Amino acid sequence: MDPKQPVILSYDMVSPLGTDMESQWSRAAAGESGIGKLTRFPFDEDFPVQIAGQVDEIDTAPYPFLAPREMAHWTSPIFKYSMLVVHRALKKSGIEITRELSPRVGITFSTAVGGLDAVIAADRLMVKNNRLPNPFTNPNSCINMVGGKISILTGATGPITATITACATGATSMIIGSMFLRQGIADLVICGAVDFPLVDPIVAGFATMNGAYKHKKDQPEEPGAASRPFSIGRRGFVVSEGAAAIIIATREFAEAHGLPYRLAIAGWSMTSDAYHFVAPNPDTVNRCIAESIAAAGLQPGDIDAVNAHGTSTKVGDKVESDALAGIFGDAIPPVSANKSQIGHAMGASSGIESIFAMEGMLKGAVLPTINYNPDPEIPIDCVSEGARKLDQEFTLKNSFGFGGCNSCIVFQRLK
Repeated sequence: MDPKQPVILSYDMVSPLGTDMESQWSRAAAGESGIGKLTRFPFDEDFPVQIAGQVDEIDTAPYPFLAPREMAHWTSPIFKYSMLVVHRALKKSGIEITRELSPRVGITFSTAVGGLDAVIAADRLMVKNNRLPNPFTNPNSCINMVGGKISILTGATGPITATITACATGATSMIIGSMFLRQGIADLVICGAVDFPLVDPIVAGFATMNGAYKHKKDQPEEPGAASRPFSIGRRGFVVSEGAAAIIIATREFAEAHGLPYRLAIAGWSMTSDAYHFVAPNPDTVNRCIAESIAAAGLQPGDIDAVNAHGTSTKVGDKVESDALAGIFGDAIPPVSANKSQIGHAMGASSGIESIFAMEGMLKGAVLPTINYNPDPEIPIDCVSEGARKLDQEFTLKNSFGFGGCNSCIVFQRLK
């Protein structure tokens, strides 16, 4: 047994499918969609994006640290939801971060888009009313402030960093956290990511770069059918929001403190495309997958399931499927694309999807890819019939971000 192996103590998340773990899993397993009409801001009939994956409001009453007085200056929702999922995940883990433990507790919880909503709101007030920004405007938009607020909330004083790798941020946070554990500079790490990017110029910007699913007046579709990874009729990702927290520790720390664990991080890899600002590089995507499997000491045939990046873009889905074919040949494991149900929560997506994958490993099930219409150029098993019972010892999680940031993780269910 490797005493430094990173093990998963607990996790928690919010997504367009709900704000508690039980309802999110139940709805996902039932093949439901969390995509609906965009209501975060007003828009006219010509606005290109009219659907989204939105997270419900939460009751903050049970959480004194989220009381209106405490959160008055922290207007961006990234703070409220990140603090919520971290608090709940730590509570599930059974660990108390004492004064003695805190120097050995690291934080890699991050965000890709951050609190740009606060800056945009301040800019509009300046233009409209010639009013200077609130002094908390810049702190709300500061990317690493999410980790800072989590440090203040939890008392963790170990190493802290913001692992910004666009859509791969959540997965990268777990990889960097695992490195902290392996290097011996932390015994426990608070990992995860949050993004609430449903702000009009951000959403419209994704549309103008032909990434986001755009509304067509002459071809109306149900919102829940819009996100369709690996399908022949895919038309781009649905912008969504969410947060995920994953608490990891070394085996020796968990056992020394009597903390139960059933999952581990077996291997990982990160690569950079050096290719294009949004289009993925087939070679480095392929290498990232291969290296993560090799780092786990495995062969491709040992992987039982794949949790895909699967954004529902034409180019991205094809590159990922080609990479899987390059690694697994004709024996690609079942592939689950959670974005078909929750949309694309930017940096938080890989954290949320990792939790869905891990929960499936514990429950012996693989979640479905909904809205699937086979693309003859993508011959993979997308679990399109609904949630499938499947025993999984090793599951591969793929995450690929804008700028060519690739992060792949192999999760292991321990016996």
